[in-house]
Amino acid sequence: RMDQALLLVRNELPAPGLRLAARSGSCHQCLYQFLAFVPPSNGSLTKPGTASVMVDTQHPLTLMLNSSVGDRELCKIQYHFGEFGNYSLVVKTLTANTETVSCDLIINEGPINSYLPILFAFLVYMGILAVLIVGRLFMKIDPVRNWVYKKLNPRETDRLINSELGSPNTTDSINCDPAPHSWSTASRQRLHSLDTFRGLSLVIMVFVNYGGGKYWFFKHESWNDISQLHFPSALFSRFVFIMGTSIALSLSSMLRWGSSKWKVLRKILWRSFLLILLGIIVVNPNYCLKPLSWDNLRIPGVLQRLGFTYLVVAALELLFTRAESGTWEAPYPALQDILPYWPQWIFILMLEVIWLCLTFLLPVPDCPSGYLGPGGIGDFGKYPNCTGGAAGYIDRLLLGEKHIYQHPSSSVTYQTTMPYDPEGILGTINSIVMAFLGLQAGKITLFYKDQHKQIMSRFIVWSILMGIISAILTKCSKEEGFIPINKNLWSISYVTTTGCFAFILLLLIYYLVDVKKLWSGAPFVYPGMNSILVYIGHEVFENYFPFKWKMQDSQSHAEHLTQNLTATTLWVLISYLLYRRRIFWKI
Repeated sequence: RMDQALLLVRNELPAPGLRLAARSGSCHQCLYQFLAFVPPSNGSLTKPGTASVMVDTQHPLTLMLNSSVGDRELCKIQYHFGEFGNYSLVVKTLTANTETVSCDLIINEGPINSYLPILFAFLVYMGILAVLIVGRLFMKIDPVRNWVYKKLNPRETDRLINSELGSPNTTDSINCDPAPHSWSTASRQRLHSLDTFRGLSLVIMVFVNYGGGKYWFFKHESWNDISQLHFPSALFSRFVFIMGTSIALSLSSMLRWGSSKWKVLRKILWRSFLLILLGIIVVNPNYCLKPLSWDNLRIPGVLQRLGFTYLVVAALELLFTRAESGTWEAPYPALQDILPYWPQWIFILMLEVIWLCLTFLLPVPDCPSGYLGPGGIGDFGKYPNCTGGAAGYIDRLLLGEKHIYQHPSSSVTYQTTMPYDPEGILGTINSIVMAFLGLQAGKITLFYKDQHKQIMSRFIVWSILMGIISAILTKCSKEEGFIPINKNLWSISYVTTTGCFAFILLLLIYYLVDVKKLWSGAPFVYPGMNSILVYIGHEVFENYFPFKWKMQDSQSHAEHLTQNLTATTLWVLISYLLYRRRIFWKI
């Protein structure tokens, strides 16, 4: 099967039998898992004892062979098997007069290169990009552009020619729609870098949710994240970040145009309610278990968390924001975009203290205080029912086991049996912190409007600050830090690390799109301007053609990758067509 290899174990020892166990390199402090019993050869080298097993190829494995009598360890091998490879593990004594055992791994049939489809897909998209660039260059040539416009819309071309000659048709002038001018003015005033940032995160999120070609590195980490180079674990946090940035800009705009705070508050409440409602009723993964009812309704979720986070951060900003755009005389100029909002920072710090106290001090039955592990076979199987520590316990206590996510990412690698929700109650506190960091990015763009160097320098400072905090919390380690980077827990180190990379990414996109205008943001800007529609649409129509079809070989990465890239590309095209028709779904 996909992500598996065949291992044939040959036991040439006369006695006793062997026990084969394995441990994945991605499983921290895990118990070895029994794979097979290999019978002895009974003294006949022509008929050794054999056993065949399927082994995982996603991560390096440590194989351990023990004697079935006395459980004596005979040998241990660490190896990264290749997909669809065929291997033999030969166990024998070095000489007839010694008890020294050798374990030799032999490649019977080499694995396939399962990464070639990624290279091919990359080349295809680069080819399409090259064609579009060449086409755009040709369109800058006047004769070519006029010929194309004439072929596409000859009447409009004639009207434009007549207008340029000074003899426009009166009817055309009267019926001329002024909307394009106002549309282009509004577009110029909009920060396209924010839409591009949002759209880029959304497109990758859609691709990952559709399966990511079934490649392991396009899946969420089982538990602790090794780094933010493993970008699937950082996608949702970047979406939360840019939502906070948009809050700062949208509230400032509404208040500047004369909306009262009560009117804005009603809009905030209504939008939060709709997001939570859509998440519970429309986008609910527990649909796949059986017809949805209150008995198995998942209460937390992505849209639910977005809705509640939006409510808290937007209300907090509305409470302390000012409609006027005057500057504030700060005793420390470097902090003049922070000090006026010191009550907000006090509130956020209080939330973080609550998260720390609940995470490390709340007593959890049969679990150690401050436990941050996955449970299951992790931590050598000492705490099998402690998945998520206090975060999991709070969700199960307040919401009930049937109302949270039933298949967490830790269930495969760590073989956990407890339901655990990565969008649970306790983690929502840190999603508010993440959105608040995005809010700060929005305030920077407002306070230093059109001062590109100031904006970019402050993005750099914030990125460095977040990186330093992350380095301290994690000790620059995946497992050994004070608070590891963990998307399932939404740990504070996860927030600071993803916040660090979010500021860097926003800086790069802002520089390319809004400062130097070297990139229009296409194609990501289009789904970024219709993010709610694309997100809900890709969830609702996930199992319908043309987003999904019956495969000829369901064990092929190439077919899965083709299907997932096609579905993702279709949503980009849909968002582009909606953009062209000026259709935007706002809630």
